[in-house]
Amino acid sequence: MKRALALLLLLSAVLAPPAVPAAAATTPGNDAVITWNTYAQTAIWEVARENPWVQSRSFAMVQGAVYDAVNAIAGQPYQPYLSAPRTTGRESTDAAVAAAAHRVLTALFPAQRDRLRTQYDDYLTGIPDGRAERSGIAVGERTADAMLAARAGDGAFGVEAFPVGTEPGRWRPTPPTFANAGAWSADMRPFVLPRADLFRTAGPPSLTSAAYTREFDEIKAIGAVNSATRTPDQTDAARWWHDRRLGQWEINRQLAVTQRLDAVQTARLLAMVNIAASDANTACFNEKRHWGFWRPVTAIQLAETDGNPDTTGDPAWMPLLITPGSPDYTSGHGCATGSNMTMLRLFFGRDDIPFHATSADTGTTRYFTGFSDALQELIDARVWGGIHFRSADTAGAGIGAKTSVYLYLHAFRRR
Repeated sequence: MKRALALLLLLSAVLAPPAVPAAAATTPGNDAVITWNTYAQTAIWEVARENPWVQSRSFAMVQGAVYDAVNAIAGQPYQPYLSAPRTTGRESTDAAVAAAAHRVLTALFPAQRDRLRTQYDDYLTGIPDGRAERSGIAVGERTADAMLAARAGDGAFGVEAFPVGTEPGRWRPTPPTFANAGAWSADMRPFVLPRADLFRTAGPPSLTSAAYTREFDEIKAIGAVNSATRTPDQTDAARWWHDRRLGQWEINRQLAVTQRLDAVQTARLLAMVNIAASDANTACFNEKRHWGFWRPVTAIQLAETDGNPDTTGDPAWMPLLITPGSPDYTSGHGCATGSNMTMLRLFFGRDDIPFHATSADTGTTRYFTGFSDALQELIDARVWGGIHFRSADTAGAGIGAKTSVYLYLHAFRRR
């Protein structure tokens, strides 16, 4: 499996060459882009507590608008995502970043309007008053307006519930929450992909197959809440990756700093990673609704009904983690992380950049030697946590990787 993932990432890199130019000495720093990405995280997660499938859309909108503003002021070294306001290059990039992010965030979270306005006004006090500030604000507001117009009526926040079935293999809500949410993501208009089902898979293994039996036995043993085979480190990894305050956000900012990206490069990186992740999420949820495959907790508790003589049920079996309220196949986290790590590999043109992140839930920090290393651990972690069959994780990672390759080849290209 590790070899297959490494090959997929290698093929992705071959399809498109590295595109991180050396930072010019006169290019503004990336402080504003990183700061407003952090502010976006505060609004999206710390305050609004958006679910993962909602988070991805919000981050994509913010970072897409920020990128278009920064790219325009820099003279459009890359293709705009949506818009390229006319600029002279003398506009304040910091003001443009703040205006673009603030305007999108305020539209997304009207209940946070006062808090966001105070944050915005405080930030602008650090920018000298004058024409550069005013014109920078105007650029940021125009790219934000273009993003808000483009996403109006995109299908977000439609029907929440996935179809529920009672026959063997069909998904139904799972204990203890019995949640059912996020189905509208399957129909949301993608940011770059031409359609949500572009990377349709062959589906999960059949219930009577040897492949299904292997996956069933694996997760039944190592994914149980009281597993005797799961190690403490595997337990930590499962819980670390389950934290909805995604370590990915910290990783993106960390790489922008350690790799000494300038403002344009940082804005481009964050736009590409977040827009690809949103489209991968849409493709993933389209798969979930299409296949409607049951989660491991249901499969193990009802194994006597699956028609497979080689699976043995356990009506009392429960997973280590709380199972999310959507079908198993494909893994949403697999799609997102497959997309994220592939895009980082493509952007930097290498797979050996070390990074780390800390989980607020576990209080632990996990270290990675490169992007494929992190992706492999995520795939394993969802099995160790007892919430996804392995094929759901690997298929999701594949969809995520293909989504990032598509975006890299069709958007944000050097002009």
